[in-house]
Amino acid sequence: MSSNVGQNYPYTSESEADRAARVATLLAEREGLAGVLATETTPLDGNERWWVWKCPTTGCPGHLHAAGYAAERHAVFVVCDGTCGKTFLR
Repeated sequence: MSSNVGQNYPYTSESEADRAARVATLLAEREGLAGVLATETTPLDGNERWWVWKCPTTGCPGHLHAAGYAAERHAVFVVCDGTCGKTFLR
């Protein structure tokens, strides 16, 4: 399986409480992330569980956590908790 196809499959899932706590920690740790989420996302709905993906950035050991819905596209906006700190659309 090619790497770009493999990266589209979820790695695991997490509860809403775990997701919200992880995103809150990332917001506190990363300057500017709150502004990005405020301008580029809309709030998530009330799901009990959310998918988590492995970060596709070479050398980054992080995981991607749902942080909102993309405001202008049909996608979940995710943030990496690893060393790259990037955001992606899933």
